[in-house]
Amino acid sequence: MTRIAVRSFSSEHAGKLAGSGLHPTLARILSARGVREPAELATDLPGLEPPAAMKGIDHAAAYLADAIAAGRRLLIVADYDCDGATACAVGVRGLRMLGARIDYIVPNRFEYGYGLTPEIVALAAQQQPDVIVTVDNGIASVDGVAAANALGIDVVVTDHHLPGEQLPDAAVIVNPNQPGCEFPSKNLAGVGVMFYVLLALRAELRRRGVFDAQTQPRLDTLLDLVALGTVADVVKLDSNNRILVAQGLKRMRAGRMHAGVAALFRAAGREATRANTFDLGFGVGPRLNAAGRLADMSLGIECLLTDDANRAWEIAQELDGMNRERRDIEAGMQQEALQILEGPLGALDPAARFTVTVFNDTWHQGVIGIVASRLKEKYHRPTITFAPGDDELIKGSGRSIPGFHLRDALDLVSKRHPGLLVKFGGHAMAAGLTLRADTFGQFMEAFEAVGREWLNDEQLARVIETDGDIEDACFSPEFVSLLEQQVWGQGFPAPTFCGEFDVLRQSVLKGKHLKLQLGRGSQRFDAIWFNHADSLGASALVAYRLDNNTFNGITRVQMVIEHAQ
Repeated sequence: MTRIAVRSFSSEHAGKLAGSGLHPTLARILSARGVREPAELATDLPGLEPPAAMKGIDHAAAYLADAIAAGRRLLIVADYDCDGATACAVGVRGLRMLGARIDYIVPNRFEYGYGLTPEIVALAAQQQPDVIVTVDNGIASVDGVAAANALGIDVVVTDHHLPGEQLPDAAVIVNPNQPGCEFPSKNLAGVGVMFYVLLALRAELRRRGVFDAQTQPRLDTLLDLVALGTVADVVKLDSNNRILVAQGLKRMRAGRMHAGVAALFRAAGREATRANTFDLGFGVGPRLNAAGRLADMSLGIECLLTDDANRAWEIAQELDGMNRERRDIEAGMQQEALQILEGPLGALDPAARFTVTVFNDTWHQGVIGIVASRLKEKYHRPTITFAPGDDELIKGSGRSIPGFHLRDALDLVSKRHPGLLVKFGGHAMAAGLTLRADTFGQFMEAFEAVGREWLNDEQLARVIETDGDIEDACFSPEFVSLLEQQVWGQGFPAPTFCGEFDVLRQSVLKGKHLKLQLGRGSQRFDAIWFNHADSLGASALVAYRLDNNTFNGITRVQMVIEHAQ
């Protein structure tokens, strides 16, 4: 069941925002997202939370400054998703700017798994580093850090994931989510944490007289990479993250981005001059992620590290091909999942359950997370999909719904059934885990039991939150451009509106998209409902986004339908 709801907002705060010069409808939309004062919308860099409040960051700055001064060899160990790739690129580029001897490795996820494992430490040791720096991983790598320590290699952990009960015995840990950290923005992505470490390190090097305000490297040149990783990792866009993303988008729109980011925009068929978070999350990010899903992320990181535009374009085309392959694999897996769940031999009626858990012994490890996301969207249930791993193990990737903290749920299963989960990690809305293949059924029921305890029928009903109806005057390219100038994303959703419309014309495009003309009074509106081919009646209550559609040099507003009833 799907229900269209209208977000509440504060008339007082909306009035204050409108009084500062904002369009009244935009002021209402922002108030509904918790914005109280015009100052909260500032996206200038001085508005960033200062690094000093982050636990361990001053120690990290002093440690890395000493390492640079001593000429020690640093090696970044990266994660294999878009956040990990951008964090690696930011780390390599930034540390080189600050004088470090730095290299990186990104392990193949299928051979080495996630995090700084003892096997990855052994691989890293072949390069004889003095210091390993983790980016977007490491907070749960107790055994890996111990293995590095045993080899005489120090470890600096930079991560944003939630820690387990035991922290690794690293030389330094920087993570806004570690116990005792008072940094107010807990939503930094891994790339954001690495960027903050560089800010603190640069300040330490200034104190030591290595640079002054005029000669210090320009770390803001890295913000296109920070924005990409932050959006692609779907972390909450609180005010601090919105500043990082807004500054990155500003660089992209001005053409001041790295060669690899520009090439990925081109490969995705997107205009960098109009870059927005939707482009990063659905155009650029997936092409970078495809490398980590199907092969290893070293190709994606090379794309972000090269300054050769021709080489960047070659890699971007290769990544685009991988992304098409990934989509084909995903489509097949999704069909197989629906067969398992809804087919004649379906062992599970999703509507009768509180969670969805599904395994197929032919599935691809690198794509199960996307399939979990698609199934979660379809059934509006916490969903975990599994694929075969090594040595009789299976690997799962989960996605959740509001009100169900996925990592905490796995933690509860682990406590109730000791030994059932070989390992697990993640956060509220996404998590990964490993099981022995013969315990899949036991896990499915244990996870379902938590779902039945934590969720109710109201939470399991899909609610499309909208910003209500808008005046006909808002259906203008100028108003849509106003919306596009804001930074929307996870926790700060792009506006969706709703209203009653007459259905004047409708036809099906390419066998799967519904193209419509809707009417209200004397007004006519073009609309499209992607991946929906069933026709509507004579009128409908429609939830929709607004988009500027430019064709032959003429820009018209198009309604992009999310739901209609």
